[in-house]
Amino acid sequence: MSVEKLQRYREQMRTELDKVVEFWQKYSHDTQYGGFFTCIGKDGKIYDELKYVWLQGRQVWMYCRLYRTMERFNKPEILEAAKSGGAFLRRFARIPSSGSPWKCAFCLTRDGKALKVQRTIFSECFYVMAMDELARVTGDKDMQAEAAQMMDQLVHWVRVDPSGLGKPQLSGDTPVCSMAVPMMLLCLVQQLTEARSGEEVDKYREVGGWCVKQILQHLQRGGTAILESVSSEGKELPGCEGRLQNPGHALEAGWFLLQYGLENGDQELQRTAVDKFMEIPFLTGWDKEHGGLLYFLDVDGYCPTQLEWSMKLWWPHCEALIAYLMAYSHTKEPALLERFSQVYDYTFSHFSDAENGEWFGYLTQQGKVALDFKGGPFKGFFHVPRCLYMCEKILDSILNKQES
Repeated sequence: MSVEKLQRYREQMRTELDKVVEFWQKYSHDTQYGGFFTCIGKDGKIYDELKYVWLQGRQVWMYCRLYRTMERFNKPEILEAAKSGGAFLRRFARIPSSGSPWKCAFCLTRDGKALKVQRTIFSECFYVMAMDELARVTGDKDMQAEAAQMMDQLVHWVRVDPSGLGKPQLSGDTPVCSMAVPMMLLCLVQQLTEARSGEEVDKYREVGGWCVKQILQHLQRGGTAILESVSSEGKELPGCEGRLQNPGHALEAGWFLLQYGLENGDQELQRTAVDKFMEIPFLTGWDKEHGGLLYFLDVDGYCPTQLEWSMKLWWPHCEALIAYLMAYSHTKEPALLERFSQVYDYTFSHFSDAENGEWFGYLTQQGKVALDFKGGPFKGFFHVPRCLYMCEKILDSILNKQES
């Protein structure tokens, strides 16, 4: 592929990232109570003032990462917005009345009153990411320590005793391992160890290794399928749950594993990340008739029970762009760049809103906009800007090497 085409990709990523940041800066900031609105219509109007803790954490992390690592975003207004979001989280997100001083709400009212709690770890995961990244730009040691303490609690819930999450063990309930859990813990390990050394990093190295082993258990059926959920022993589960595939999650796991393999010099893991966690979900998940990645699949070809299974969502395409560009940057295999180009062409022709900015998130199988809001309970300032940011960085590295 020509240098000129790679340069065009980089320029598109850069321009689109600027527009996405501008959209969220313009419409999402709550100057009265702090934090961010995330339920934002296609033209920027707020249609619900509820605040979702995991999206608050994601936006703090994203602002801080942009501020810290990209010169054009090293602006006081971005830092102040991140600090406002961090202060809102620290004041309201944790709800000690739940029985654990580390359990976070899932949803808050505009002024910070807890409204809903989930029996999962994801609000807490993004709290950790937000606090650690904000500590990196502010130098707040207490905030960094808080992130590490919550990480310890997450590891305890996942590996030792989940009772603090408030989920009872019912008589007919089989323990299930969802790929999302070790994926998120591995993401946190990479966050907390980045550019650090010492005893803490050594501790997280063991956690990272455990996460990788857990993720690899989802490679099933003789290495031909990535299943979203397996048993606690790493075996295939019966029924619909056991047959479920989520191509977007598998692709995201792919670049997490590739990154971990590169950091630790594990060439076998690097190859598995590309050949299994990228190629399998892409080949099975790409809609050959209409283009784009299907949201869910059944490994045996049944219709998945999730009603949105055939829709095309923004975030799997974001993860595919990161995965294939990262894979190409390290292997230089032309086929991987062709995969990136295929996803790129679909993504930028279907999700990006040239008129109002930002991306639509939910398309029909045929590629028409099904839901026209830009943010909601599950879509915030994260997957799109993270994708654009990472792809711009990777393209910078590829082009710099070619030009030197």
